[in-house]
Amino acid sequence: MASAASSGKNGFRSFSKNYWTVIIMEFFERGSYYGVMSVLSVYLVMNTSDGGLGFSKEGVGVIKSTITPLLYLLPILSGALADRFGYRRMLMFAFSIMSTGYFLTSLSSSYALVFLSLLLMAVGAGLFKPVISGTISRETNESNSGLGFGIFYWSINLGAFIFPLILIPYLKGIAWSYIFIMAAIGTGWLLILNIFVYKEPKRPASSKSLVEVLSGVVMVLKDFRFVSMIVIYSMFWILYFQMFDTVLWYMTDYVDMTPVNTTVNGFLALLGIESNWKFEAEHVTVINAGTIIALQLFISSLVKNTKALPTMIFGIALGTVGMAILAVSMHAWVFIFGLFIFSLGEMTAHPKFLSYVGLIAPPDKKALYQGYSFLYGVIGSGVGGILGALLYVRFVDELQQPGLLWLIFSLIGVFTIAGLLLYNKFLAPKN
Repeated sequence: MASAASSGKNGFRSFSKNYWTVIIMEFFERGSYYGVMSVLSVYLVMNTSDGGLGFSKEGVGVIKSTITPLLYLLPILSGALADRFGYRRMLMFAFSIMSTGYFLTSLSSSYALVFLSLLLMAVGAGLFKPVISGTISRETNESNSGLGFGIFYWSINLGAFIFPLILIPYLKGIAWSYIFIMAAIGTGWLLILNIFVYKEPKRPASSKSLVEVLSGVVMVLKDFRFVSMIVIYSMFWILYFQMFDTVLWYMTDYVDMTPVNTTVNGFLALLGIESNWKFEAEHVTVINAGTIIALQLFISSLVKNTKALPTMIFGIALGTVGMAILAVSMHAWVFIFGLFIFSLGEMTAHPKFLSYVGLIAPPDKKALYQGYSFLYGVIGSGVGGILGALLYVRFVDELQQPGLLWLIFSLIGVFTIAGLLLYNKFLAPKN
């Protein structure tokens, strides 16, 4: 199947119909996912009298430390399965169980059923991820792959921005279960797109078997330098995953967002819009995604010629400062500022991490190492969910000292920086 990329067209017109089809899929799937994740931890611990499920924070930590790592771990296997059995089949299966998982979550109230329903969702999302990036790789060429993947990453953040900003406040005003029904529809309708619009891209003649994939995992994990980098960097992502758990609980329980609400509603009034807008849990995701949409190109241009490891350290330092700012004050604008600084740090560090993996990988195994670089997310989310819940219960619920919680997480950021400095001294390639 010939890609539109080879037709001589430039810019946006160079992309095929199949490319834009998977961009739409990515937007709705990520919008549904981040829409749910922007409020899930709040919904699960909220009192049943307020419409929540009343689970313990420790129980929610176990759920999050199980389902989120799956999203980073499953693509190892699902990429090989998609190459062997076909992209359309994999998408059909992924959308079916993903949508079913969301829908069953809307009906469930017991811990076990909610856990199992969210596991279904996570498996579907994990199977979906490599098919989209694989399709984009095959629908672009050297002349437009940079723009193609740039649009792809923007579609992710656009979904993470629009769904929590617009849909979630409206739906939870009706009933919390409607959020999961929205996600079930948002991913379920993609089956229609897959059946009638998506075309199977030309796949490599020789696809890797699962045995070959697993042997690649073993080979990569034997590389002490690579594994050390992943483990050190994953500590920073323990901080990132607090944005979907402890930060939401803290904002809901302790931060009076009235100053922000007053400012936003005052601005809307100047535009002739009468509004009673309120900053709530879902808007934490909006700040992170909105900052990336607005500033990623600018930040990337600033650091495009800087060395990868020092830039990573600077970005992680920014993120650490952002987390420490939360310990300074419970004032609404201090909270917003801390989230903003953290987002700046994330968008500074992460692209350089991906670049650095390519630098430290053996010349003949760069693609393989890039594929396994996402293990940072497995470790960061696996540790972050349970650790965050345990620390929140201890320092916030029991000791009423939320500032200590953010200082502890900031120390994890400091340890990450120290680890990278030691890595640079003793393990990093000298050239």
